[in-house]
Amino acid sequence: MYRAVLLDVYGTLVHEDNAVLGPICERIGKWARVSTPVVAELWWRLFRQATEESHGEAFRLQADLSRDTLAATLRHFEVAADADRLCAAQFEFWRRPPIFSDGLAFLHRVGVPICLVSNIDRDDLHAAMGHLDVEVAAVVTSEDARAYKPRPEPFELALKALGVTTSDVLHVGDSLTADVAGAEALGIRSAWINRSGRPLPAGPAPTHTAHDLTELLSILQG
Repeated sequence: MYRAVLLDVYGTLVHEDNAVLGPICERIGKWARVSTPVVAELWWRLFRQATEESHGEAFRLQADLSRDTLAATLRHFEVAADADRLCAAQFEFWRRPPIFSDGLAFLHRVGVPICLVSNIDRDDLHAAMGHLDVEVAAVVTSEDARAYKPRPEPFELALKALGVTTSDVLHVGDSLTADVAGAEALGIRSAWINRSGRPLPAGPAPTHTAHDLTELLSILQG
């Protein structure tokens, strides 16, 4: 049914960086005397806007966007702290993320070529792959595409890297916006990895939904 897989990385194959973002936001919240969720919401909103504006000639690396939007968050709350130092744990996490228990099994058993498609910067993703000893047919980052998912450029570059068409592949990811909506907008079928059992909200619907990656093996091997 599918000749290849486009696979998101953080939140899908490996853990997202929430474990380090929480403590950063908590520290800022204590300094600013506001709740941790208030800090997290502002930082995320600024970061998401920055990624939406970052494409083509205006493209900027994710590490720069994360640091600069955190600096803007600090200014908003009038906190005198160093954004570089606060982001250090996040940047280190990107390079040495823990893999989900089903991740390696999926990579070994999937039986079709995989292209990793990630919004993480190129050097960080390749460092993570080396740390985890992961090898795949192709890798596409936002840095390569000069754009972030859900824009079409990363998906289009991944198709080119594998030499396949939209009807040949399944895109697998944990984000309904970056992964599902981005893929479906190009006519690429998608699989939503819903590890926490969240209800599916209104909006673009995935072709498949799975609790983890191994649940997709029967679909890909059918």
